[in-house]
Amino acid sequence: MVQTDDGYAPEAPLNMRSTGIDRTILLDLALKVAHVNSQISTDTVAEYLLLPRTITNDLLEQLRSSALLEVLGQDEAFGYRYSISNRGREMAVRLLQSNGYIGPAPVPLESYKAMLEWQMTQSPPVSAGRVREVLADLVLPEEVLSVVGLATSSGRSLFLSGPPGNGKTSVGRKLHDALDGTLWIPHCIESGNNIIRLFDAHCHETVEYGARKHQAIDRRWVKIRRPFIVAGGEMTLESLDLAYLPAVKFYEAPLHMKANGGTFLIDDFGRQRVEPDALLNRWIIPLEHQVDFLTLHTGQKIQVPFLLRLVIATNLDPKKVTDPAFLRRLGYRTYINAPTQEMYARIFKQYALSYALEVKQDIIEHLFSRYQSSQREMRACEPRDLIERARDICLHNNQDILLSKALLDIAWDGYFGSDAV
Repeated sequence: MVQTDDGYAPEAPLNMRSTGIDRTILLDLALKVAHVNSQISTDTVAEYLLLPRTITNDLLEQLRSSALLEVLGQDEAFGYRYSISNRGREMAVRLLQSNGYIGPAPVPLESYKAMLEWQMTQSPPVSAGRVREVLADLVLPEEVLSVVGLATSSGRSLFLSGPPGNGKTSVGRKLHDALDGTLWIPHCIESGNNIIRLFDAHCHETVEYGARKHQAIDRRWVKIRRPFIVAGGEMTLESLDLAYLPAVKFYEAPLHMKANGGTFLIDDFGRQRVEPDALLNRWIIPLEHQVDFLTLHTGQKIQVPFLLRLVIATNLDPKKVTDPAFLRRLGYRTYINAPTQEMYARIFKQYALSYALEVKQDIIEHLFSRYQSSQREMRACEPRDLIERARDICLHNNQDILLSKALLDIAWDGYFGSDAV
């Protein structure tokens, strides 16, 4: 590790050996870069592989000495311009047929494990005050606040159940905001000559790092905010394993591996395209041992870390979608019920305040009477939804936003349908 302006970062390799990657893999990557460019330089390849110029220059010189590259001329004082030779092109085509990956050089799987484990030990603790702060705009019973706070501060998993529309998904999302700090993760990982792409711009938010000692940082690693990844009804057992991409012959890490160091939320549990029992059995070993076993297309298994906060949310009866063996391995569980009238009123007034709207008690009582007459159970999301529809009506009529009984009746019928429906 090397110290920067804002903490520690992976130290750049000094030579080929300290990359931790077999020289042949790096040579193959450099040759494939040459194949897809009409001409290259040391800097060109260094930017593809994210390796220091000294190491990149050694790779190109070895390819040249093997007659796989041809020198076109001087590039800088200590570098040359190259193009791939006919022999090199034939070899690159064969390489691409067996592995089409072209990009940053990988880091060894063991280095990824060690770095992730070390970073997790350095993670700042989450206080009860911080949890309450991020949940401040949700109206929740005290017992729910206590349980989710314990789950977050301990780093254990959390199982949320209860009727739909009462904040389970919102709780899972906001709890992630309580996690401070950043992580270094590799662009990709190498295990047994197989390349697994880990960094995903759709899942990971990059963070700029301190400029001091910039040249000393291993650029194969990316600094990111702690990841927050959601999987819903589209999740299958296959999506929880390495995804082999036949067209390019390398692997994509599954979502829960990309969530390492952060939060993985399984939303609408029990509605996936796989039986709940099969999904639960898939999680038992990771939850108990903090490791997971992923399968290569050859059938070989590799062990990867499972160091994340797992949050599971379901609208279904937990007794129908879980079993005791699974529940024992969960850290905490809580039930988020429909709001009481007092909680509903607080939610309504709190959301109205975001539009600087005053809510008189007779408006709240009017809504309660509509719930009662239609025999409809209140849900925590409905104050927001009704106010938003009242806002839509006001904007449509080109008038200032306000809340009245008549306006909320129109919003109600547009949202729920009339009581006669």
